[in-house]
Amino acid sequence: MLNFQLALPKDLKEAARIERARQYEEERKARIFNPRQRLIGVDCEGLSKQIEEKKICEEEESKVEQAFNQKLMRDSEIARRLQRQVEENKRRLNEEINEFRAQYQRAQDRREFDLYDPDGLKKSLPARLMDDDPRLSISSAQKFEGEDLTTEARRKVQREQQRAWLEQQMLERCRAQEEQRRAEAAYQEALVAQDLRAAQLDALERDCRRQLEQATSRFNQALAAEQETERKMQEMRDMEDKQAEIYNAMTSDLLTENPNLRSSNLGTHRINTAFYKGMTDAEREEIRQYNLRKIQENKMREQEDATREADWVKITNGIAKTVTLKDQEIMKKQKEIDKEVREQNRILQSEQKRQLEYLDKVVYTNTPTAAYFQQFNTTSR
Repeated sequence: MLNFQLALPKDLKEAARIERARQYEEERKARIFNPRQRLIGVDCEGLSKQIEEKKICEEEESKVEQAFNQKLMRDSEIARRLQRQVEENKRRLNEEINEFRAQYQRAQDRREFDLYDPDGLKKSLPARLMDDDPRLSISSAQKFEGEDLTTEARRKVQREQQRAWLEQQMLERCRAQEEQRRAEAAYQEALVAQDLRAAQLDALERDCRRQLEQATSRFNQALAAEQETERKMQEMRDMEDKQAEIYNAMTSDLLTENPNLRSSNLGTHRINTAFYKGMTDAEREEIRQYNLRKIQENKMREQEDATREADWVKITNGIAKTVTLKDQEIMKKQKEIDKEVREQNRILQSEQKRQLEYLDKVVYTNTPTAAYFQQFNTTSR
């Protein structure tokens, strides 16, 4: 009787795991033994597939967008036509309404037109044309007996009021002259104080500018000295690092060992890192030449930095001189403006004095006397 071995679930899982490992190993071999894919690392087939898919997606999006634009243009044209039709209907309806109003709803045909007729006052007569107007009845309240019975009293009150007005005007004139004199005195004092204050501020501003320029010059000198010291220290550190690196490289055990041990069994172009002991003479010469080129480049860069720093100092000094000249020009213009203002104020003061003298000697010479007031209230008329 034959004895067949049954496959248990555990055995099936183990067989599946072994099969997956085998497939993974085959895929890995295909990747490793493909020099193009191993060195460059580019999946050309995958990239081509992605490019093709991207082109298909772009074409589909372009078609969808073109269809959407066409539909949008059709909808816009339909909307414009409907809008024009609605506007045309509205215009025609407004014309019919205006025509109906002009024919059957005129303002002059209304029953209450006389209430808001703009020419109603022009068409109507005044309430009182003359004293014997027949429309003046007792209830019209347009004509009364004994009108203006207080004529003399009203005239007397008017004369008294006129006299009071004249006295008040004389008093106000005296007060105004006194206030004018006080204002002129205060104005002169303010001008003197303003000139003194301007001179003090000018002197203070010049002092502040001088101190600021000195502080700026000291700061620039200290900054330049600090930058120069930092540059020299950096050069010293770079030189020490380079010398230490060269010394360590030359005295290292790595350079004194047999360089043939670094070759790998997989090929002459491969290096066995476990037995790598140093570089060849050609590699050392290449590194030495590279270091010499770097040292030369660093020296050239340092010279360029020094030249750039000197140019920047020159530019800064030129800007400072330009600012100083501009400030002097502004101060000169300000002095000229102050001088013109003082001259204008002096001219205005002279004109005001001449105007006051003209008012006192020419305009206000007719002073009222007692005879002027006695001529009133002497008759009954």
